[in-house]
Amino acid sequence: MSLTSGNRNDATQLPPLLDKTPTVAVAVAGAVGRPRHRPDALLADRGHDHDTYRRLLRQCGIRPVIARRSQPHGSGLGTFRYVVERTISWPHGYRRQRIRWERRDDIHAAFLALATCLITYRHVRRLC
Repeated sequence: MSLTSGNRNDATQLPPLLDKTPTVAVAVAGAVGRPRHRPDALLADRGHDHDTYRRLLRQCGIRPVIARRSQPHGSGLGTFRYVVERTISWPHGYRRQRIRWERRDDIHAAFLALATCLITYRHVRRLC
């Protein structure tokens, strides 16, 4: 996991994110061969709308689905992005994750993992 300061531009963090993307498990019955290392597509907002990033994604074999800056809203990306934004906001329900008090990033990552475990446990408990 890579931890950056709060005032970093998201677009500058795209190349390190692609480098640290874990292997994508293919859940196809009878699939043979190496597991994929890259997703098929990447959805992003207008902050990532730059030809450099589109070119980088295409070179990695990823189809960029990025909203254009000059286009009106209504591209349909919001319905998919809402799920991601909502999921990212769940750890902020824990005060220790909302405001980062720890100076060491490994302790912060440990509390993030603990919050993720608690969130997962509550969702599984609701399903059972």
